[in-house]
Amino acid sequence: MTAWLTDPGGEAFAHTYRIDAELYRGRSPYQEIRVVQNADFGRMLILDEAVQTTERDEFIYHEMLAHPPLVTHPAPRRLLIIGGGDGGLLEEALKHPLETAVMVEIDREVVEVTRRFLPAIPGGAFDDPRTRLVIGDGVAFLRETEERFDVILVDSTDPKGPAVGLFSRAFYADAARALTPQGIIAVQSGSPLYQQPVIRDVRTHLAALFPTVATYLAPVPTYPGVLWTFTMGSRAGDPAAVPAETVARRTAGFRLQYYTPHGHAAAFHLPPFLARDLGIPPETPSA
Repeated sequence: MTAWLTDPGGEAFAHTYRIDAELYRGRSPYQEIRVVQNADFGRMLILDEAVQTTERDEFIYHEMLAHPPLVTHPAPRRLLIIGGGDGGLLEEALKHPLETAVMVEIDREVVEVTRRFLPAIPGGAFDDPRTRLVIGDGVAFLRETEERFDVILVDSTDPKGPAVGLFSRAFYADAARALTPQGIIAVQSGSPLYQQPVIRDVRTHLAALFPTVATYLAPVPTYPGVLWTFTMGSRAGDPAAVPAETVARRTAGFRLQYYTPHGHAAAFHLPPFLARDLGIPPETPSA
C-alpha cells in the first residue's frame, strides 16, 4: 500500500506527498522528526507532520531569508540566527564576508538528523570556523545575551509549540536591544493567503521598534499556499531601495539559484490584496 503524508495548511486544505521511503523517524524532547524520500522533492525534513524543507526547493526560502537583509546592511560582520536547525540558512549567510555567525537552535536532534540525512542542505556550514552553534532556547538567549549583532535572522516554524515565543513582542524587543545601531532583523512571517494575522502582528511588533518595516515575498512550493512572506525591521534604511547594482556587487561570485539583483526590489512590491490587508498604501504607477 502506498503511504502518503498530509501537511495541513488552513482549516480546510492541505498538501499531500507520496512517501517513497522513510529514512528516519524519531522523537526529540520537542517534536517528532522524520526524513522521507519523495520522487519530486527528494529528501524531506518533517517536524510534527509539517514539511520544513526539501532538497528540491530549500534554496528559495533560504536565499530569500538570508540575502535581502544581509545586502541591505552596509557591512554586516556579526550575524545571529535563531532556529534554522537544518543549516540551509546558515549556509547561505556564510557566503557573505561575516566574522561570526552564531546559530541558536533549541533541538539538537534536528541538527544531527539533517547532517546525517540531508547533508547537501547545510553543506559545510556547521564546520565553518566562523560558525558558533548554541543548542538552547532562542528566546532565552536573546533575553540574556550581552553580545551585539548586525543582523538577526529568525528561521522558525509556525507560531505554535517550541516556536510560539519567537513571535512575541518581548522577543522582538530583546532582538532590537541586541542589534547594533544599523541593525536589521528578518523573520519568516507566514502565508499571505491564510496567515494574515501572523503577518500583521509581526509588522505591528517591529514597527514599534524599527524606523523601517518591509514585507516581501517568495514562492516556496512545499509550504501550504506556496506564496510566502518575510518581514524585515531595519535601522539601515529601506531594503526595497537597495539598487540592483549594489545587490550585484555584494553577491558577486555567489552561487545562487533564486535571488537576483533585480529580484531583490521586486520582492518588496506586494500584490494589492496583501497590501490592502496589511494597511499599506497602494502603489502609484509611474509615468
